[in-house]
Amino acid sequence: MSTEKTGTEKTDDTAVALFGELFMADQLARNRISKVLPKGMELSHFSVLNHLARINDERTPAQLARSFHVTRGAMTNTLSRLEWAGHVHIRPDWEDARQKFVAISPSGRAARDSAVASVVPLIAEVVQSLGADRVRALLPVLRELRIKLEEAAP
Repeated sequence: MSTEKTGTEKTDDTAVALFGELFMADQLARNRISKVLPKGMELSHFSVLNHLARINDERTPAQLARSFHVTRGAMTNTLSRLEWAGHVHIRPDWEDARQKFVAISPSGRAARDSAVASVVPLIAEVVQSLGADRVRALLPVLRELRIKLEEAAP
């Protein structure tokens, strides 16, 4: 009996190895970043503040939930905590009272900037140890992988 693998089996092994590495890297990165975030800030808070700061525009809770691939309930919980901390402003939609809009507040922008300042040295250290050129070469592949996964999402 032959132990040589077919092309499909080799592709399956590669896929399993790829996702195993991605999941482990994700877990390790989340743990390391969570430890250096400012006191009281969770990774989900930082992610939402960073997103709102980058787009520099309002979003509905439903749009944010879709962007982060989380339930509306999970996003509502995160937004409630951010609003309580004064990091976001949530206002009603003046044209559709059933809907709300979320914007980053000046306090939220400051908190996000503080978080970025604490995270960047950690990430920069990793990039430097891997080599900036290698990381730059990897980014298009990771971006394409993310896009493919988003396209396949329900």
